[in-house]
Amino acid sequence: MNFFKRFEVESETEATRWINDDIKPIEAGRRTWTFWTYHNLWVLVNSNISTYLTGSSLIALGLTWWQAIISIVVGNLLATLFVVLNSVPGAYYHLGFPVVNRYVWGMYGSAFVIWNRILLSLVWYGFQAWVGGECLYVCLLALSPSLEKHIPNHMPESTGMTTAQFVAYILFMIISLPVIYIRPHKLKKFFYYSSANILIFELVLLIWALATMGPAGFGDTISSTPASKSSTTGWLIAYGIISTIGGIAAGILNQNDYARFASKPSAAIMGQICSFPVYGILCSIIGILVTAATQNRFGEALWNLPDIFTTLIENGGSRERAAGFFAGAALVISQIGVNVPGNALSGGFDLSATFPKYINIRRGAYLTAVLSIAVNPWKLVNTATTFLAVLGSYSVFLGPMVGLMISSYFVVNKRRINVDDLFVGNKDSIYWFTWGVDWRAIVAWVCGTAPSMPGFIASVQTDITVPIGLTHLYYICFLVGFAIAAAVYCTLHFIFPAHAQKEFVNACGSPSQIIREYQDKWDGEGSDSVEDDMNKDGAARTRVVDF
Repeated sequence: MNFFKRFEVESETEATRWINDDIKPIEAGRRTWTFWTYHNLWVLVNSNISTYLTGSSLIALGLTWWQAIISIVVGNLLATLFVVLNSVPGAYYHLGFPVVNRYVWGMYGSAFVIWNRILLSLVWYGFQAWVGGECLYVCLLALSPSLEKHIPNHMPESTGMTTAQFVAYILFMIISLPVIYIRPHKLKKFFYYSSANILIFELVLLIWALATMGPAGFGDTISSTPASKSSTTGWLIAYGIISTIGGIAAGILNQNDYARFASKPSAAIMGQICSFPVYGILCSIIGILVTAATQNRFGEALWNLPDIFTTLIENGGSRERAAGFFAGAALVISQIGVNVPGNALSGGFDLSATFPKYINIRRGAYLTAVLSIAVNPWKLVNTATTFLAVLGSYSVFLGPMVGLMISSYFVVNKRRINVDDLFVGNKDSIYWFTWGVDWRAIVAWVCGTAPSMPGFIASVQTDITVPIGLTHLYYICFLVGFAIAAAVYCTLHFIFPAHAQKEFVNACGSPSQIIREYQDKWDGEGSDSVEDDMNKDGAARTRVVDF
């Protein structure tokens, strides 16, 4: 016991199976994120290479450039709606994603959703880190065009990478570690610098591509001739919309983890509304324009940004090498900016909630980074069509989860949450339901997932055929799963209510009154730790072990 005790995290709040300082309601001293913090966060999350590749995925599917843009615009507008709705509990009650799901799935049942999100964090961290390694590879290649000779390749051809590329990936992982160390409520400055970096880069990239396009103009990437039959175009556009949502579905799911740091609710809500759709749409459109503008120059459509600059370096002189180095450096900063808050911290939040006595956010984030290597990110998403299939598949499972969270907060709980009971792991909690699990959520999630499963299986196993109607359901899986899961969940709670929960909702005061009451209580309990954390000389902070 003494051996394990030395690894316990120290906490102002007594750490138990259900709580530590990192998963309790965020007190006033750590609610530091303003409108501009959320604006800059979404600049980073929606202005990266994954978003840039969205256009290639949709055009590879068979859409024209303007059909792809329609899918991108509609998808981002719908995603914004889901992001805002699902962040409201965090913005008002200052609760994170793992804790919010306790009133949805039950105290123990929430583990199902949390472990799903941990898996997604590992996969996405690995993928984004590999892309970051490709960007760092561009920098190394600019410094040494003979990089592949200096670092001989010992990797099997089946891996799809060289030793030099793997070294760049490991270096990117190492460079990211200091940023992971920063506590979430102190990330504001990093967000400012990194978001300004990527915005300037994308503007310069677009100007360069258009200014140097030449008399040949755009390549056939921008074509008005559809690659698919007119009878299927509508469903392909719908598929493109859902795939656009799928690209950020994991982020939609855990928005409360970020909204809880809001200095006031409007900072999170307006910050998301004003930034999320704008940068998601712009980055995707820039990807289409830059690819089309450079297609005739390179002789083919180069969608992946590192490929563009690698080609320039290999076929140019010192100017191209200098441009490639600075472009690669800007992309490295961008990838760190999306990967650390979007994936490392997400994993940290969830692991901290799963093992609160032994893991805090920082430890969890480092674990996420290390364990992500196991997903073999170099084998993920090698083609545009595979990338699209992966995004779509996430929506099958995440759409119903988001539907449960939003319907639980607004319909079942009517925005009235007993915050104290979210940290009580026995029958005294109104969210204990049946042995710590709300069976209604399980049934609703299965009902929301089932209709899209045949189409999902057929998309993975191409030798399997299913009726066209089931394929079309899969094309709109996020919306179908969201609607069915929400409807079934609310219906079951109406027919078979959880009596303790229902009594609280009906007997307590207005939502604003409850929010104010719990906020005052938890702010008071965290006042000592807040003062210590905000102590500039760091003397008082030494009592708490952050790592």
